[in-house]
Amino acid sequence: MQRLEKIPLHITVNNPSDSVVHSQWTLAEAGVQYEAEHFRQSIIQLQKGNWLQRLSYRWNFERNYSITSHWDPALMKSVYNAAWEQEKFGKFVNASRRINSSDQVVYTPGISANRLDWNIIETRMVDLIPRDFEVLEPPNEDPLVLELPFRLERPEIDIEDLKKEGIERKIMEFSTYLRSSAEGRVFNVNSAAQATNGMILKPGDVFDYGQVIALAEKQYGFREAPVILNGKFVPGIGGGICQVSSTIYSAAIRLGLDIVERRSHSMPVSYLPKGQDATFATGSINFRFKNNTGKHLLIQANVQGRTLTIKFFGTFPTNVRYDIESVVVETLTPSNKYVRNATLPVGAQEILQHGTIGYVVDTYQIKKVDGIVKGKKRISRDTYLPQKRLISVHPKNDKDIGTPIAPEKKQIIEDGVSGPNF
Repeated sequence: MQRLEKIPLHITVNNPSDSVVHSQWTLAEAGVQYEAEHFRQSIIQLQKGNWLQRLSYRWNFERNYSITSHWDPALMKSVYNAAWEQEKFGKFVNASRRINSSDQVVYTPGISANRLDWNIIETRMVDLIPRDFEVLEPPNEDPLVLELPFRLERPEIDIEDLKKEGIERKIMEFSTYLRSSAEGRVFNVNSAAQATNGMILKPGDVFDYGQVIALAEKQYGFREAPVILNGKFVPGIGGGICQVSSTIYSAAIRLGLDIVERRSHSMPVSYLPKGQDATFATGSINFRFKNNTGKHLLIQANVQGRTLTIKFFGTFPTNVRYDIESVVVETLTPSNKYVRNATLPVGAQEILQHGTIGYVVDTYQIKKVDGIVKGKKRISRDTYLPQKRLISVHPKNDKDIGTPIAPEKKQIIEDGVSGPNF
């Protein structure tokens, strides 16, 4: 059996360049083992029992025994492994997609590579191995020859897979401006933009700004910048993050995307018309929209200089557009809030803080096809609450300060992740 296992085995591989790779093995080195278990058990029986039993065994000893073979492909696979295949046949390269500086979608084809076909190899090897011997003769001097077949395999992602996703061109671009924003606010806007940039929504996927902020806080962090509390700007962490959600919202409604969740700020923002912003408050207010284009949607978000730009890439009819119109339908007059100040002359008043007017705003989405209006619908009614006048007074009596003001309800922190930092 050792002679059989020492039979030479020549392995050849024809690679795509038509050069032949030779490797010399023995059957044993290739994982082949021969066994004659019935013969071995018969020999053991010759040594058992008394002299009469042993004589009987010897008299009835069989003249022919079969030799069986077993092949374990693990040894060969450990040599002709993935690293060997990569060295001989090359690497797989997935197809790729990128957006160039001109906002064009550029596809680069993937690269296929040959890989060994182990299903065929195992069949050939089993057929090649000498087996079922009745008489053991010295092995033939000619070596056995095994040619390893290969098949062409595609990369996991090919260019057709990418093109089927439908990211064909830039379908929307919208920008807002940071103007005189302080360094901390610019940093926060950039953090949220980086966490958004490159996001791809499959058909039916919902964009969740809360997840974006969680990712931005983990990867980039936020700095101190004013946040909104009770309709006022106060020191906090993460101020400015709602400029990203608002800019994305403005782009989304101009593309006709389904808005799942959105609320305006409690006070108007300087970088967008009233009724076209989207606030965020951790755990309380989120901004979400659904990709209803029927194809994949790629989002780019970048801050350059003092400009935040959102771009959507996907599939959208070239003759369809959505215009947005916001109308103030009501102004809200601020009320007065009085505080006592005994240092003033009796009956005197001093305005400590001027109030601000509030607004009720309706926003409409106007659909146009080939420049012709095909529909108009109201997509939101937003209320920006007025801010009270704060008046210091030294009253002659309690009646002079009017009706007592009820304590203000505690409001949530908008446009940031924490605060106030006093």
